[in-house]
Amino acid sequence: MSAGVLFDAPGPATVARHRTYSIVAGIALVAGVAFVLWRLYATGQLEYDKWEPFLTPRYIEAILVDGLMVTLQMAFSAVILAVVFGVLFGVGKLSDHAWVRWPCWLVVEFFRAVPVIMLMIFCFYTVFGDFDPLSRRTYWSVVLALTLYNGAVLAEVFRAGINAVPRGQAEAAYAIGMRKTQVMTIVLLPQAVKIMIPAIISQMVVALKDTSLGYAVAGLGLTRIAKPIYQQFANHVPTIIVITAIYVIVNLLLTAIAMWLQRRLVGEKKVLEVGMVGEQVPGRP
Repeated sequence: MSAGVLFDAPGPATVARHRTYSIVAGIALVAGVAFVLWRLYATGQLEYDKWEPFLTPRYIEAILVDGLMVTLQMAFSAVILAVVFGVLFGVGKLSDHAWVRWPCWLVVEFFRAVPVIMLMIFCFYTVFGDFDPLSRRTYWSVVLALTLYNGAVLAEVFRAGINAVPRGQAEAAYAIGMRKTQVMTIVLLPQAVKIMIPAIISQMVVALKDTSLGYAVAGLGLTRIAKPIYQQFANHVPTIIVITAIYVIVNLLLTAIAMWLQRRLVGEKKVLEVGMVGEQVPGRP
């Protein structure tokens, strides 16, 4: 019904043209995949010796336990801390006090502008320079860098989400005697989170992928496990393909879980049309 209102129904010529586009795109996709497989075969990248590590239980366990689990731990720690960082500085940017608002603005804009890999290197050599062992130093360098960057992005997301809540909500809360802190924590933030869930999910995926940049500071997780494998078996391309596939699968699962959680907490999005008094609302008697 909504599509019929917004757009004209495509005619036979348009349907035929779109079908042609789909067929051409499908043929191009199949041809591209076939070319990649042919190149892998021609360069010897499909030989069994290069893929044997990914069929060996010892290597599979190392990839899943020492690689994937550590990557998930770093991403999870960074996301939790980034959400806290984002809430604090996002709310701080909305403060009525200039001495709170401007420092928060400066911190958020600074860490949004700095590349994540530079933050990791800085944390590795300065903030955690005295940490021992090296694995703990690397771990927290990656987590802190991801926290600062993603927290700065989420701070802007929280600020925009709070501003997106209708002004009347806050005015009604003030009218019944609520303090500003109560208005923010009880009225505005819970509604803003519903608006921000898609952006938060997207930032979670970004944090998970950016753990791979820890390779620049002695590495941990999947990128660290990949290095000794391709050095021993000289199978750079198969290793990259497998590690990339793991990242893709985990990100798809993360997105699916987050969308399921959104439906559980927020419910399905429904298009509701609210009319003024005396107007007829489409779809209602």
